Parts: sequence; structure tokens; C-alpha cells
Amino acid sequence: MGDMANNSVSYSGVKHSLKEANHDGDFGITLAELRALMELRSTDALRKIQESYGDVYGICTRLKTSPNEVCGEVSVGEEEGEGETGWIEGAAILLSVVCVVLVTAFNDWSKEKQFRGLQSRIEQEQKFTVIRGGQVIQIPVADITVGDIAQVKYGDLLPADGILIQGNDLKIDESSLTGESDHVKKSLDKDPLLLSGTHVMEGSGRMVVTAVGINSQTGIIFTLLGAGGEEEEKKDEKKKEKKNKKQDGAIENRNKAKAQDGAAMEMQPLKSEEGGDGDEKDKKKANLPKKEKSVLQGKLTKLAVQIGKAGLLMSAITVIILVLYFVIDTFWVQKRPWLAECTPIYIQYFVKFFIIGVTVLVVAVPEGLPLAVTISLAYSVKKMMKDNNLVRHLDACETMGNATAICSDKTGTLTMNRMTVVQAYINEKHYKKVPEPEAVPPNILSYLVTGISVNCAYTSKILPPEKEGGLPRHVGNKTECALLGLLLDLKRDYQDVRNEIPEEALYKVYTFNSVRKSMSTVLKNSDGSYRIFSKGASEIILKKCFKILSANGEAKVFRPRDRDDIVKTVIEPMASEGLRTICLAFRDFPAGEPEPEWDNENDIVTGLTCIAVVGIEDPVRPEVPDAIKKCQRAGITVRMVTGDNINTARAIATKCGILHPGEDFLCLEGKDFNRRIRNEKGEIEQERIDKIWPKLRVLARSSPTDKHTLVKGIIDSTVSEQRQVVAVTGDGTNDGPALKKADVGFAMGIAGTDVAKEASDIILTDDNFTSIVKAVMWGRNVYDSISKFLQFQLTVNVVAVIVAFTGACITQDSPLKAVQMLWVNLIMDTLASLALATEPPTESLLLRKPYGRNKPLISRTMMKNILGHAFYQLVVVFTLLFAGEKFFDIDSGRNAPLHAPPSEHYTIVFNTFVLMQLFNEINARKIHGERNVFEGIFNNAIFCTIVLGTFVVQIIIVQFGGKPFSCSELSIEQWLWSIFLGMGTLLWGQLISTIPTSRLKFLKEAGHGTQKEEIPEEELAEDVEEIDHAERELRRGQILWFRGLNRIQTQIRVVNAFRSSLYEGLEKPESRSSIHNFMTHPEFRIEDSEPHIPLIDDTDAEDDAPTKRNSSPPPSPNKNNNAVDSGVYLTIDMNKSATSSSPGSPLHSLETSL
Repeated sequence: MGDMANNSVSYSGVKHSLKEANHDGDFGITLAELRALMELRSTDALRKIQESYGDVYGICTRLKTSPNEVCGEVSVGEEEGEGETGWIEGAAILLSVVCVVLVTAFNDWSKEKQFRGLQSRIEQEQKFTVIRGGQVIQIPVADITVGDIAQVKYGDLLPADGILIQGNDLKIDESSLTGESDHVKKSLDKDPLLLSGTHVMEGSGRMVVTAVGINSQTGIIFTLLGAGGEEEEKKDEKKKEKKNKKQDGAIENRNKAKAQDGAAMEMQPLKSEEGGDGDEKDKKKANLPKKEKSVLQGKLTKLAVQIGKAGLLMSAITVIILVLYFVIDTFWVQKRPWLAECTPIYIQYFVKFFIIGVTVLVVAVPEGLPLAVTISLAYSVKKMMKDNNLVRHLDACETMGNATAICSDKTGTLTMNRMTVVQAYINEKHYKKVPEPEAVPPNILSYLVTGISVNCAYTSKILPPEKEGGLPRHVGNKTECALLGLLLDLKRDYQDVRNEIPEEALYKVYTFNSVRKSMSTVLKNSDGSYRIFSKGASEIILKKCFKILSANGEAKVFRPRDRDDIVKTVIEPMASEGLRTICLAFRDFPAGEPEPEWDNENDIVTGLTCIAVVGIEDPVRPEVPDAIKKCQRAGITVRMVTGDNINTARAIATKCGILHPGEDFLCLEGKDFNRRIRNEKGEIEQERIDKIWPKLRVLARSSPTDKHTLVKGIIDSTVSEQRQVVAVTGDGTNDGPALKKADVGFAMGIAGTDVAKEASDIILTDDNFTSIVKAVMWGRNVYDSISKFLQFQLTVNVVAVIVAFTGACITQDSPLKAVQMLWVNLIMDTLASLALATEPPTESLLLRKPYGRNKPLISRTMMKNILGHAFYQLVVVFTLLFAGEKFFDIDSGRNAPLHAPPSEHYTIVFNTFVLMQLFNEINARKIHGERNVFEGIFNNAIFCTIVLGTFVVQIIIVQFGGKPFSCSELSIEQWLWSIFLGMGTLLWGQLISTIPTSRLKFLKEAGHGTQKEEIPEEELAEDVEEIDHAERELRRGQILWFRGLNRIQTQIRVVNAFRSSLYEGLEKPESRSSIHNFMTHPEFRIEDSEPHIPLIDDTDAEDDAPTKRNSSPPPSPNKNNNAVDSGVYLTIDMNKSATSSSPGSPLHSLETSL
């Protein structure tokens, strides 16, 4: 075993020399043989190895190298080519439509491409440690080849199959492959086979890789899963290469997480809200794709539909008025006959009117809204990459802006994840900082140096920093690195000791695990005696110490009384400051005695001599307290959820600023938390959680289930008027359920497992809490950008529609021609969405509270700005339209014949209108009534470019556009007047912002989310405390569908029983058509006989409100989850008649009236 390193050198040497002869097949072992070998287990495998190859090294020699099994990825680009010529109105319309469509398409494409890039980046990020050319290097999992020597350690998910070469106390969890939960001990003489997709639970070691990709055990399972023939296998080979790193372990865990989540769902009572939507809607829901709209998109879609309807109405009225006016004026007033030869001319007029109508419609419909959202989100996502946020789901970015609570991990997120020894108890002195080497007696120092160097895993090292001036890199176990760092602080080098005592020379290693909470290493001395070094949790190791090294370096007796003294005076003060205490000890076994029973660990690790107790701290990241202060100022509560003990957690929380002295808050341990939230039967009750979470700031010693319960409890709570929006950070596989449940899940990019990343919405590439604050800023910025865009666009909409409508009605011709309108549309939709949606976020965004889910998109201040600016622009446009020719002393453009050349008059109207929009775009940069609209304008290069670019294009259109744009050239004076009137909007904006919004009572907000009022009040009355908007938005479709089915069956039986007994007494045939009808008949008072049978469906609540009120059973006090009491009313669709009423029934008349 000792010559392992040399072996690895020779293999990799062979590997590089044989690169060219890679495919000649001159290996001493074939793929089939390797596959057959890996199919065997434990002793059979050993026998096979010994018979066929001698030992593991025999296999290594035959595996000189292996073809690299990495597939290239082909990415398909899309090309769009569009060439338009022909300067005619139709072509121009077509061109502008094509522009809008292309921008949208290009945007979607680039977004898709970007996500593909991010995805492959995530996939390439998983690395594994191998030894090549004598160097320990980390390579992407996909690059591992057969014959590589891989290092495995505690916590790894094995990416390939292999055979153990050397191992220390290696235990593997093979449950993902075998289903057996017991850990399997791996050793060279019992069971040397390591399989992909399994987790290393204890110990460390090295293996030679024998199978990767689809030939590994997990790969074979994947092949079976996709056993749809060779073609599929070939197609999937590429994916499997990648997948073999995630493998079954991850999938198993993911499924477990989902199953837990599902179980949790199944256990809670069905919300009256959730189920209330009835069978019909559920059916529709089940067919819909799973992804639901985000809150913002919901509000926008609703707003866009409302604006669109208004626009449609206006354009229809415009066309009707123009046609009627023309017909009445021509045939009635002027009494002209309809001449056959004039028909083409009349048709041309009608076409012109129709084009004007379409133009009004095009301007009114805000097709730029979805574009603005997409641009804003895509831009934010790109920029967030620079702020170390890798966004996996677009809407997470916007949801983050509404976050009201963040549940954060401690280690690595709030702290640096660089354990450091900050206090020590050596030679009976308590040092508050690391002592100088001279202060420690030499023999204690030598025990310390040898004990730490040897009794830390050899994979733990401190390497020089990667960048100049950076911190040294800690590789391996963080606590062990802290101890090694202590040696460096004491001016000693651990590497010298390790060179003297290589890993192979260690006689026996008891590796660290969570049960024994200690690690011990046995050294055999040259005289035949043994020495064991132990380190571990101070309370555990001190109990096993019978001696302690005194001030002069001699060992003296250590009695229980002394131990209590040390606990009181040293360990408790350290713990109260949030330090983790580690005790270091040793024991000698003299040479003459019989060799101890090494497997009996309890007898070996006892009777120790204590060397020192050290206090280790993971220091708080310097930037975290400031970030948390920002969060609290922004109305976001930060809670710490950690597995550490309560004292450490409280100390770190105080240092971070999560806890403030003198405040009323709760710090709970997981056990305590569970005791408070569960009733006598052990079930979790929402009311109990509601009593705790508002004050809870720290949850210590918490399990992943506690984290999930807390997150779910906060989200489901109805205590506060707004539903809480919760963000969660997590790194472990077991955090999966909580990350999935949260509104936004942050996974750690460095420390996070695949399962955590898979369940998350955003990955923090630097594992730092300040990046979460950046995400909040970007999220709020998205919201504000869209509001800015709306404020700008609605002003243009209102003005353009009114001008076109009034102008058409008074002058029989729209002052703004079709192509001009489309240019305005292009400015205000596509270009403005680019300009306003790419505003960078500012710190001021964190000075206000979260908007909440029901906050309207258009606030009253914005409404004031929209109406105020629209008023100014309308006054200017109408003045120019009806008095402009006198003012400029030019010919009037009104009442021009059908094919008249473009007039200067209408060109001035168009030019002034566009310039007013340009200057108003600057006004739209502020939506909260700020006065300085130019603040930070040069930080946004895109905005400046677009405004200037639009201005230049406008000059070209006016001066050289000619007939296609219905423009004639303007003089310098006319241009200056246009610019002056345009700049007037900036001055007018200042005037508007002086009027306090509170005075203008008539202003309404617009663009709400789903309001409570929109839920029929009967549903609210049903079970007030169980309404759950989140559950409704997120889960409803599928889960309810499955859970509803068995309830429906029960209800159908009940109803059938009722029908058979009830219908016999009814005379009128039509009353049979609806279940609701017999409910209202006085003879059948169902409440009297059977109070809890849910027969009425909530979907009909709106159709049949009166009946529902008379007859619905009273809300049941029972909160348990039985079908009858949970307040779920599902449609019973026995035959069509049950839901669609026949013409005679009272229900039918009610429906028609509605």
C-alpha cells in the first residue's frame, strides 16, 4: 500500500504517453470483463479479482488508460433574416410589426441561450478529486476516465465505479442502489468494490476507477430506465455522461424530498380555499402545464387585458363614427347618389377609416408589457451573475423583491466558513488569544504539534492563497484546518511531521463520526510501544481524561472536581461567546504489555491525558452585519436556522445584528420548537406556529424537517394582513424540501450539494449573505422598472388614442397617420421597455418596505403623473392641431383630400408629439414623486443611447421621410418650437410633483393582484382561518386533483343515496336537473338530518349565491382531515344535467341573468 503514490505516477505517465494509441484496444482487460466484475459483490468480487488479476494493482496495470468518454454538445443557433423594401404605407406597417416581433423573438432566444449556458455551467461545476501525474487535482466529473486514481472522503457522492486501493474506516451508504439502509464497511480484504451513486458516510480512501458513464452501475440503471431501444440509448448517452455525476443518490434524495413534501401535503386538512374551486376547474387545471404565472406577470396580464379592451372599444367607435359621418355627409347632407364608377373611391375611403381604427387599436394595446418584463428580468439575471446570484428560475428574481422574511443558514452564509482557533487553555492558563510559542513549555508544544498533525485527516491541508493578498486556502475538514492553522500561528509546520510519519505508517485510525464525536489515531513507536492521539468535543474527551499536563509540562491527576472547574471557568465562557470547544489528549501503551484489542474502541480511548482545550470560532463575515441592517431597514426579517448549539447560535446572531439586546425575541432549539407547535397527538397546528414565528429569530439544533415546518408555517400563516414571502438558504441534500417550499430558495454554489441546487431558484456562487441583499435589490428594481415603463406607456396610450379619436371625429382624418402611429408605438413599446427596464438598482430601493403581493402596479402617484402629463400633451397637440397654422403662418392640414401630399402643419403636430414623449421618458424614470429626474441618468448607458438614437431617427424621418411617413421638411425655427414644447413636459413634471397626491381623492390605483374581494364571500365565510393564497397559487392543480378523486367517489355515493330517496317526492321534472334545486325546497332540510355532508360545489357559489346561503352546512368546528369536515365542495358530475341546468329551472334563469 505504501507505494501507492508511485503507482499513480506511473499510471498517469503511461496514460499521457498512450494518448495516441488510445483506441487500439491493447489493454489487458475488456469492457465486458470490467462490467462482469462490477456486477459481483463483496467476497465473490474479491475471489474473482484474486483468480483473474492477482489483486487490485493487477487491474491497474492492465488499465493503462481509457478512451475519454466526453461528448461534445451541439448548440443550435437561429438565424432570422428580414429584408423589406417598398416605401408604401403597408410595407412600413409590416416593417414596424416585424421589428416588434423580431425584438421579442431575439430576446426570448437570447434568454433561452443564456439559460442553456447557465445550465451547462452548473453541470460542469461538479468536480471530483483525482491523482494524475502525482498531483492531486480536481477535474469535472465528466472528465473522469477508467484508470484514474480517485480520492474519496466523507460526504462524497461517488461519480463512477471503482475498486478500493487504500481506505481508512470507509463506510458507504448504498441505499440508493440496494435499498438497504445499513452502511456497508469497505476494506481491501472484505469488500473493495465502490459503486457510483452511493454516498461515503465515514472515513476516506483511494480507488481506481473501473467504469464510468453508462457502464457504471447507475449508468446501467439509467439505461434500463430508458430501455426504449438503441436509438434512445445513443441519444441519452450524452445526457448520461453528465448525469452520472448526479446519479441515483441525488435522485433518490430528491424523490425522498418530494415524497416527504407530498406526505406533508397529504396530512394537512384540505383548505376550503384550495378545494373550493371545484371539479370543473380542477379538470382544466390538470390539463394545464404546471408552471404558473408569477405574481407580477399575473398583474400585468390583467392590466394589459383591461387596456386592450378599452383600446378595442375606442378603435371600434372611431371606425363607426368615421363611416357614419362620411355616409351621412356624402349621401344625406350633400344628397349625392351612389355612382357605380365612384365605388372604388368610396371603398378607398372606407379602407382609410379602417386603417385609422387599426392604428388606434395598435397604439392602445400595450404589447410592450410582456417585452418589458422579459427584458427587465433577463437584464437583471445577467447583471445578477456579476453579483454572484445564478438565477435558475426567472420569476424568483422578481419574487425576491417582495420578500418579507429570510431564513438563513449560519455556517458559510453569515460566517466565513473558515474555522479559526481564537482562544486556548494550555498549561493551566486560559489564553484569550493564541499564545506566543515561547509561552508554551516545549514538551507540551511537541505533543500539540504531533497530535494535531497526525490526528487530522491527511486530506486536510492549508495551501497558499490563490491570489496575492488573499487568505490561505483551507482544504478538507474546516475544524481540522483550524487546528492546523493554530500550529502555523505557533510558528510550527505540520507538513514536516507528516513527511516523517506518512499516512501509510499510521497504525490504526478511528475516524470522526457523528456518534463518537471524536477522532483518534494510533502510532506504533520503534520500541514497540503505542501512542494514541485523540481530539473531539470537549465534554466527551474530558470525561475520558484522568490526567492533565500542568504548567511545567508534567502530567498530573485530573479529578472530576477539576473537570467541573474547567467546564465552569473555561468551556462555558468559551461557548457563551459562540466558540466551539475541542479537547486534545493522548495516551501511551507501554511496550511490555500485551497488544490491546484495537477493535474495542471504548477501552482504547479512555484514561487519556489532556493536552489542551481550544476554542474555535467561525468568524462572522465582515460585511454581514451591515447587510442584515439593510434587510431590517427594508422591512425584511432575518432568521437564523442552524444545526449548531443554542449558545453559539445566539452569540453569532448577536454579532450579526439579528438579535438586539433588550428586544423581545425568541431563540429556540429544535426540540423546544417541536414541542410548542404540536398538539397532544403530535400533529402540527398552524395556530401554534402563528404564536411563535413572529418573534422567533434563532432556531438552533434544528433538523431539516424543522426548517421545512417553519418555512411552511410562515408561508401558510394568516396572522399578518399580507401573506409572508419567504426566502430560504440551504446547502445540504436534506434542505431540499425547505428550498422547494420557500418562495425563493437559495442554494450554496460552493458548499451546496446537487440536490440542494436542483431544488433551489437561485444559486449563490460565493455562498455569501450580502449576495441575498443584492438579489432583493434587483427584485425590487424589476418591479420599479416595470412601473416606470407603465407610467411612460400609459401616458402615450391615453394621448395617442384621444388625439386619433377626437381628430378623426372632428376632421375625418387622424392627425397622426398610421405609419407615424406605428413609429410612436415602436418608441413607446420596444425602445422604451429597453431604456426603462435596464435601469440599474440603487441603495434607495432598500429604504422602503416590501410592496406585498396585492400592491397595485400603478400607484396613485403614478396615476397623478399619467393624467397630469396626458393633460399637458393633449392641450399642446390640440392647440397645434386647431390653431397651429395661424401661429406658424402655414397652410392648414385639416380636411385635406384623399391623396394630398403631406402638410407642414401635421408634420409639426407629429414632431412635437414625439419630442414630448422623448422628454417624458426622462420624467418616467422616477415613480415615487422624486423631483430630480436626472439623478443617475448617466449610469444607464442604454437609456442615454436610446433617447439620443430615437432623436436622431426622428430628425431623419421628418426631414427625409417624405410620403411614406407623411412628413414634409421643417425649418430650424419650427424644430426649435417643437423641442421647446417637448421640454415643457420636464417643467410641467416639476409642477405636478408639487401637488400632494393625498389631496387628489379621485385618483384610483390600477393593476392589482388577486384581491381578497375577488374570492366570493361565501368561500371566505367557509373557513376563515384556513385560507391560503400561496398553496392556492402554487400547488392547487395536481395535488388537489389526486386528493379530490377519492373524496368525489365518497360524495357521489352519498348523493346517489340521497337522490334515490329524495327525488321520488318531487313533482316537477325540471327540478331534477340540479342538485341545488332540491336543496332549496323547504321539505328537504338536509341540515337537520345530516349536517356535514358537502353537496354544494364552490364553483357554483357565484352562480347560485342565494341557494348556497340558505343551505350550505354550517362551517364545522372540526379541523381534522376527514372528507366531510374539511370544507371541500367538489362538483359531482353524475351526468351533464347535474351542472348544466335545463331551461325551466330557477337556476337557469339565475344563470342567464348573471
